[in-house]
Amino acid sequence: MPDAPTTAPSILHERRALLHGAAALASLALAPAAIPSALAQQPLPKVPYVTTPQAIVDRMLSMAQVGRNDVVYDLGCGDGRIVISAASKYGARGVGIDLDPERIREATANARAAGVQDRVRFRQGDLFRSDFSPATVVMLYLLFEVNLQLMPQLWRQLRVGARVVSHDFHMGAQWPPEQIVRVRDKTLYAWTITEELKQELRQELRQELR
Repeated sequence: MPDAPTTAPSILHERRALLHGAAALASLALAPAAIPSALAQQPLPKVPYVTTPQAIVDRMLSMAQVGRNDVVYDLGCGDGRIVISAASKYGARGVGIDLDPERIREATANARAAGVQDRVRFRQGDLFRSDFSPATVVMLYLLFEVNLQLMPQLWRQLRVGARVVSHDFHMGAQWPPEQIVRVRDKTLYAWTITEELKQELRQELRQELR
């Protein structure tokens, strides 16, 4: 999915603006509930429910190098297949979050049927009001606009070394993916929360506190 040509200075300016916003949230000690009103400039489109083919699920988990010690969060979990696969194939723990209570009931039943109900849990909730700081891996199948709004929250909440994988939608030029994998007509993107990114966020926070 090509991006419009962007010069290096404009990329740096946009990234600094996003870091500035994330740092401002941290400096104000805002609860997750306050994130949408602080960041959203316009209403976000509704994310449709589209199931992820199992082959794509498997590739996403492989890209994230999921292992037994990981905690996998699926933001917009649908029927729960990503965290259920992470638990059943790799022994990981998982949390799925979705706005639709019907999807949560379906995912919970699917986990029970797969015998991994002790390793995964699902909860209904707004992603922008959620805490996913325990995650070592975050999976996304949302929309480009939603990814952009979530990006500062990911930077702020996730620890160094956490991996993020998105199905079909990237994060723009402000956070270029480390991996791009194409599987038939699908494109997968992967990132890692780095110490450099956290240092930039801390620097912006210090400037906010002055």
